[in-house]
Amino acid sequence: MRWTVLLTLAMLAGLSLTRAATAGDLTVFAAASLQGTLEQATAGSGLELTIAYGGSATLARQIADGAPADVVILASSDWMDWLAERGLIEAGSRVDILGNSLVLIGPAGAAPVELSAAGLTAALGEGRLAIGLTASVPAGVYGRAALETLGLWGGVAGRLAEAENVRAALAMVERGEMPLGLVYRSDALSGAAVSIVAGIPREATPPIRYPAAVVAGAGSADAAALVDYLAGPQAQAIFAAAGFSPPPPEGADGG
Repeated sequence: MRWTVLLTLAMLAGLSLTRAATAGDLTVFAAASLQGTLEQATAGSGLELTIAYGGSATLARQIADGAPADVVILASSDWMDWLAERGLIEAGSRVDILGNSLVLIGPAGAAPVELSAAGLTAALGEGRLAIGLTASVPAGVYGRAALETLGLWGGVAGRLAEAENVRAALAMVERGEMPLGLVYRSDALSGAAVSIVAGIPREATPPIRYPAAVVAGAGSADAAALVDYLAGPQAQAIFAAAGFSPPPPEGADGG
């Protein structure tokens, strides 16, 4: 098993990758929140992967601009819908492979935080709340929805530190730059320097889905095989151990 992991799409563009560069290799564009776990989950697939991580909106736009990818895994049904509407994924290849939930994090050892206006104000002090971009990054979009549902948005809307993806928001808290962050549960479990200080009720957000699909024109049976593998029991067990959940049931509102 061989992985090449690209941490930014700027690096990807610099490498001038093509799908046919090496027979059997697959280029995967994946949501930033999958970083680390995706390598573990695909270890038994027998496929050689080049993985580029980024925010779902950025990845979708890169594919629309012609960036070379065989499989795309996003943290947003809306952005996968956007690709589908433009004919940029193979019809019938789309599968919801994962779900997730949101949590509030603080520095390692931080005390629990009450999900109330007073509780957030006290925990933030003079700092800001780290969160993905609330207009485009799925974790930020879900985060805003949760804060609005819980009646907390008005008190924190002017006190956000918005990041280009959820892992960047996590890093702000890990480095001590921000006292609190709103991230996926899986991200919180991946961060050694943070603690979960409050769980966000699942009903406070639309269902969080991770759809995967074969990119239109990929032309590789291995691409479809990878999507099937990710939805299978071996990969799913690894995702579950990392804090992900099964995908929400079909027909659930939102996503």
